[in-house]
Amino acid sequence: MKVTVVGAGNVGATVANVIAMKNFASEVVLLDIKEGVAEGKAMDMMQSAPMLGIDTMVTGVTNDYAATFGSKVVVITSGVPRKPGMSREDLIGTNAKIVKSVVDNVLAYSPDAILIVISNPMDAMTYLTLKSTKLPRNRVLGLGGLLDSSRFKYYLAQELHKAGIPASLTDVDGMVVGGHNDKTMVPLVSYAAYRGIPITKILSQAAIDEAVAQTKKGGATLTGLIGTSAWYAPGAAVATLVGTIVTDARKLIPCCVYLDGEYGEHDLCIGVPVILGAKGVERIVDVALDGKEKEAFEASVKAARETNAHLAGALA
Repeated sequence: MKVTVVGAGNVGATVANVIAMKNFASEVVLLDIKEGVAEGKAMDMMQSAPMLGIDTMVTGVTNDYAATFGSKVVVITSGVPRKPGMSREDLIGTNAKIVKSVVDNVLAYSPDAILIVISNPMDAMTYLTLKSTKLPRNRVLGLGGLLDSSRFKYYLAQELHKAGIPASLTDVDGMVVGGHNDKTMVPLVSYAAYRGIPITKILSQAAIDEAVAQTKKGGATLTGLIGTSAWYAPGAAVATLVGTIVTDARKLIPCCVYLDGEYGEHDLCIGVPVILGAKGVERIVDVALDGKEKEAFEASVKAARETNAHLAGALA
């Protein structure tokens, strides 16, 4: 099974490396526009293969979309990354042009591919990809939810530690829906738990509020610390999506997908839980939200629509 990752920057290279280490793909093609970058990173990964037990072949190419022919999944990381002080929405004009060009090129060689969009602002870029290509909605999804959910689990575990409960992150359940946006993402406290025990029965409201607040600004926190967007967790999250599709695992994962009546919304790409498998998005799971969560989700929808309004030129 062949997978293509477009963009060999920090996120794209991490996606390719994690996919290779998990050995569920036969080949990963890493493509970049900068001469030699993808080739060099692919070579570096392959030289680690004997030590890490990697059987997947990673190939790097410079702007050669013919090398991506026949890919089952294509990951699109291309675009300008965030810098300190920038919102994801600040990138919309520049990244819309880049993403549209990349999508046209990859579909010329892999017309049946499932597309995973990472480029920011992710919800808007996913919507742009779906609308510009007119692909079935099951074949276009954005990252967002899985990454934000992992961050939510991290911050819940931090609060559990403060409360004297040395929780492993793998024992913490948490899910985030809504837009991949620092202000309007929606961590679902009503579904958060520690080894099956509702988090509301373990942590104080103040501790829960802190975990929610830190989750929302999780990406901005990392951008402020390292000077650019994060890459280890985003890369692992995307590799998980790819693996779920390639192995037809049919897992429930929150992703950015197109809504057509689900959650009472139409003509919008936003994060909700879905069943992901070999066909891409196999089913959207409509979970009940409590009053505050529903209100927050509606605010997130409104913000996503306002961002999408800036795509008019790109969709013309």
